[in-house]
Amino acid sequence: MPKLILCRHGQSVWNAENLFTGWADVDLSEQGENEAITSGQKLKAQGIEIDIVYTSLLARAIKTTYHLLNESDQLFIPIIKSWRLNERHYGGLQGLNKDDAREQFGEEQVHIWRRSYDIAPPKQSEKQRDGYLNDRKYEHIDRRVMPESESLKDTLVRVIPYWNDQISQQLLDGKTVLVSAHGNSLRALIKYLEDVSDEDIISYEIKTGAPLIYELTDDLKVIDKYYL
Repeated sequence: MPKLILCRHGQSVWNAENLFTGWADVDLSEQGENEAITSGQKLKAQGIEIDIVYTSLLARAIKTTYHLLNESDQLFIPIIKSWRLNERHYGGLQGLNKDDAREQFGEEQVHIWRRSYDIAPPKQSEKQRDGYLNDRKYEHIDRRVMPESESLKDTLVRVIPYWNDQISQQLLDGKTVLVSAHGNSLRALIKYLEDVSDEDIISYEIKTGAPLIYELTDDLKVIDKYYL
């Protein structure tokens, strides 16, 4: 029986500082490190054996992956990294304190950007965009597909083809797959897996640094789900 494990990275330093993060490549906070370490210990205690891992190109997800595998004695497991599992791109909001953004744009507008399904934040400035387009980690990607800002719907559009082409194929082979990623890229996967409505998915919360286990049928229908 295939098993899917979804894990949102542990708390990042920008999470702790209440900043919009998105594609900004920030580190885990001390709390985030501890969350990931504890979750890796839970994987070991439950005897969960992982066959393959998919993660993003962002350090906070990669380091969470490391702790999960290290603490469960599974560092030898293959890890595949893809920008398609990156967090939702918050455009011009990235790096802004959320309270400051509410003062600048109004609480209602910021709420719409954060919680609507299909409305993206304002795009980055040209300077901001040049900074991340020239980041070495993205040099292999066609710039025409690189987002300037994303809604949750936009995030789903880039995540689900990767699910269909890559991740689901491992599950169809009966493997146990860990996807170690971000709140919104995982929310997109959950919407697809559980057929969650556009209205309900925007308020769907995922715990940080806590593995969410999906038991699946052979044709990848959800039988059960639970946090470790």
